Amino acid sequence: MNWDTLKKFYDSHRGEVIGAMVGGFCSVAVLLIGIFNTLFIAVCTTAGYYLGKKLSQDKDYLKKLLDKVLPPGTYR
Repeated sequence: MNWDTLKKFYDSHRGEVIGAMVGGFCSVAVLLIGIFNTLFIAVCTTAGYYLGKKLSQDKDYLKKLLDKVLPPGTYR
């Protein structure tokens, strides 16, 4: 197969290819490091993505979050 054929296949089946890659990665991770370690990594990755997305949308998000969690003025 040449690269043009692979690119056409990827463009027409993008969701399936990405899903298969993620599923394969998750299965290898579970086999190598265990289910709980894999779940911990997935939770930390999701939390990091969420926090990064919020910070890129609102620069003061972290200050507002800390104001909700900690007494006001504690982190400054």
